Amino acid sequence: MTGDTPAVPDAVPEGLLRELAPQVLGALIRRFGTFETAEDAVQEALLAAAIQWPTDGVPDNPRGWLLTVASRRLTDQLRSEVARHRRETASVALLPAEALVVPAPAEPRDDGVDPDDTLVLLFMCCHPALSPASQLALTLRAVGGLTTEQIARAFLVPEATIYQRISRAKQGIRAAGARFELPPAGERAERLQVVLQVLYLIFNEGYTATSGEALHRPDLTTEAIRLARDLHGRLPDEPEVGGLLALMLLTDARRPARTLPDGSLVPLDQQDRGRWNQAMIAEGRELVRTALERGPAGPYQVQAAIAAVHDEAPRAEDTDWPQVLALYELLEALAPNPMVTVNRAVALAEVRGPQAGLALIETLDGEPRLAGNHRVPAVRAHLLERAGQRPAAIEAYRLAARLTSSLPERRYLMARADRLAATTR
Repeated sequence: MTGDTPAVPDAVPEGLLRELAPQVLGALIRRFGTFETAEDAVQEALLAAAIQWPTDGVPDNPRGWLLTVASRRLTDQLRSEVARHRRETASVALLPAEALVVPAPAEPRDDGVDPDDTLVLLFMCCHPALSPASQLALTLRAVGGLTTEQIARAFLVPEATIYQRISRAKQGIRAAGARFELPPAGERAERLQVVLQVLYLIFNEGYTATSGEALHRPDLTTEAIRLARDLHGRLPDEPEVGGLLALMLLTDARRPARTLPDGSLVPLDQQDRGRWNQAMIAEGRELVRTALERGPAGPYQVQAAIAAVHDEAPRAEDTDWPQVLALYELLEALAPNPMVTVNRAVALAEVRGPQAGLALIETLDGEPRLAGNHRVPAVRAHLLERAGQRPAAIEAYRLAARLTSSLPERRYLMARADRLAATTR
């Protein structure tokens, strides 16, 4: 495959193909035992569906149709490889016996796909032997059903780069000797954290794109929520899975109010809360309540609880900032991270004043993990402005604008700096 699979035409239910792709891939891996060739065969089957279904109509058994086409493509490939080995060795006797056995292609039927196949596939795509970039790309391709073109467009990198990441990921899975099965019980909790982190990163990139013209990439947030919802359906008793899904819903509920018609950014305290998605908020609140009742709080549950406090406030000034601050203190204890400290500084400023927040931000000076991150000078600028230190705030806003690759964020930060500069002359 060259990674240039076209987007699915409007006449084809793309959501259906995305749902079926990991199921078909799981069935092929179980049967043929190879991730790399099975994934290529599934992509070819999806391409065939994109071409044929708009004309012929969606088959009565679309999963069986895809499985049949993919199985035949994979069988043809295996037979071709056997023939090549025969030519290279010039003697069938020199081949191992198993190399001569090629499974017959599947009949056009539903092959009884194991409902856990998608879960197993998700764990495989997030194998710890892979780099985070490869985990993201492979998860979106194999489990999310996105094409390499769509993934490249989402992350604003060349399509060849995504294709290379996916190829390296497949090679890494093969080198690690990964089997198509759930990790052993002792390993599963740790591997689940990798899965959750990958889904969280996909969502974050969609909700606030790290670069480019658009603030949001709805295709990524939608896909992350779909995968998290599917994971929660398969692991309903895992509190952190429910916490992550709740966090996504409670956060994405605000998306309609985060930008103006021209695409410019609207900060949380200035958003029209009447535009927030109340159905998503209600579902997210119930999810986090249930998750917290199941056991000790985890980082995703705490972040979801923070999001719920914001979403419950009818006006920005009604936000329960002492509760937000207490939750950030808990989060920092559970998962120490300098970015959590930055967010705690914002909450601290709301409770005890901007100077308290600035003092906390200063403790992060020289933190290598925040080097080049625009979030620190942006928060410092906001707190300096609140403290009446306008020249320093202007400088910090402009520094933050230079550091971000997101054009909407850059425009917002420069507008704040220019507004302050105009009023201090």
